[in-house]
Amino acid sequence: MLGTLTDKEVEDLLSREHLARIGCHAEGRIYVVPTAYVYDGEFVYAHSGDGLKIRTMRANPVVCFEVEDIANLGHWSSVIAWGSYEELGGANEARAAALLESRLSPLHPGGAANLLRPRIHGIAQESARTTLFRIRLTEKTGRFERHQVGAR
Repeated sequence: MLGTLTDKEVEDLLSREHLARIGCHAEGRIYVVPTAYVYDGEFVYAHSGDGLKIRTMRANPVVCFEVEDIANLGHWSSVIAWGSYEELGGANEARAAALLESRLSPLHPGGAANLLRPRIHGIAQESARTTLFRIRLTEKTGRFERHQVGAR
């Protein structure tokens, strides 16, 4: 059975997961890239080294955000949201760093010490800048599939 997630189910999925995809578009190119994130009910917080993702979102801050929970091909949930990219500084940047470190460092093999460092081929870059950003989600929708075992 295919269906639509309720608003609460959409919020629960966004809050529960930690890996999503950002879709962005600039200069005639569409770019979709995975990112680790934290959701606070209004914003998605993430970070990245300066590269194509950041350049594309700077050029066009309107983005798409997708997150999913897949048990198998017959049992999954997915949320697609749209919003606006915003680079952070000052107190907002410090809050974003604290949220990301709190939620994601237990999942990162290097812990909090390496979490926010840009990496090239898995090697932390000491001198590279990490950009902390948020996406204000302005529109959200969710779908699911629940296939009954033995049903055709």
